[in-house]
Amino acid sequence: MNKRIAVLASGSGSNFEAIVCACERGEICGSVVLLIYDRKDAYVKERAKNHGIESIYLNKFMFGKDLLKLDRTMCETLQNHDIDLVVLAGYLSKVGEQTVNAYENRIINTHPALIPSFCGMGMHGEHVHKAVVEYGVKLSGCTIHFVDKNMDTGAVILQDAVPVTYDDTPETVAAKVLEKEHILLPQAVRLFCEGKLEVCGRRVRISD
Repeated sequence: MNKRIAVLASGSGSNFEAIVCACERGEICGSVVLLIYDRKDAYVKERAKNHGIESIYLNKFMFGKDLLKLDRTMCETLQNHDIDLVVLAGYLSKVGEQTVNAYENRIINTHPALIPSFCGMGMHGEHVHKAVVEYGVKLSGCTIHFVDKNMDTGAVILQDAVPVTYDDTPETVAAKVLEKEHILLPQAVRLFCEGKLEVCGRRVRISD
């Protein structure tokens, strides 16, 4: 049975596009049926419109910054749409505890660094790549992981590295990492939809 997928995003939505296109090509036994975005000017909503996918705007300011009410609304929205898998694709808000509990081991996030390096509170987007360059590491990359109650601490599903050279800038590192994300995130979604991911403590077993 095809899985019903919801994507949460905040920006341009290139990872959203990568997942949707993989589904449309038949590479994933699932369909993206819902986009939830938290920035009114996020271009990802246009991508959803182009693919005929329902989009819903949810932001804490809609609820007077009441994060519990936002969390409850998020969880109810996902459940009302019979969602099997939630994918965070450049989603900058923290997912609330009620939603995380309701979708335990069914929320996947992509992070633009090799966790446990350059992750946690404040480490998102350009901040990550700036920190990578300033620290002088020789490798960065992306991590696809399950989401738990804390920030970037869920079990790792997939990782891939990119070289960081002396001449790299945060922008060039970001471009290299994003290229990897466009490959690994759909791959992780495919593995989930095929029932090939098993969480064993902090480790994820991937079956053949």
